Amino acid sequence: MSYAMAAGLQAAVYQRLVQDVALSALVGGAIHDALPPGRVPPLYVMLGPEEVRARGDGSAGGAWHRFTVTVVSESGGFQEAKAVAGAVSDALLDADLTLSRGRVSGLNFLRARARRETAGQARRIELTFQARVDDGA
Repeated sequence: MSYAMAAGLQAAVYQRLVQDVALSALVGGAIHDALPPGRVPPLYVMLGPEEVRARGDGSAGGAWHRFTVTVVSESGGFQEAKAVAGAVSDALLDADLTLSRGRVSGLNFLRARARRETAGQARRIELTFQARVDDGA
């Protein structure tokens, strides 16, 4: 097992989301690896937490990466956030992600959690994906 491919996976996921035409039509450039300083946009996508477990097969190292992509909307209902979450899911599933080291041999949607933020009208949807990454180094 190696954590050495984590940065490459994160960069590939980010690039895939930024380059997706359907997602960009919904949120423009509001796709972030971390919240930007100052006022955040009323609708944005942000990469979130990650958990990694060893998953080698004896001939090469590998890992399962569970990562979260979050959609936040200040809209009064969930419809806008759900449309963006659907576009995120469409962009990542069956995506051909190129890593700086290793390769993604599988990427699956695991679950989503939609909720209202406690301090206001904002809606948050946390999408969890799991990627199998094999190390060819």
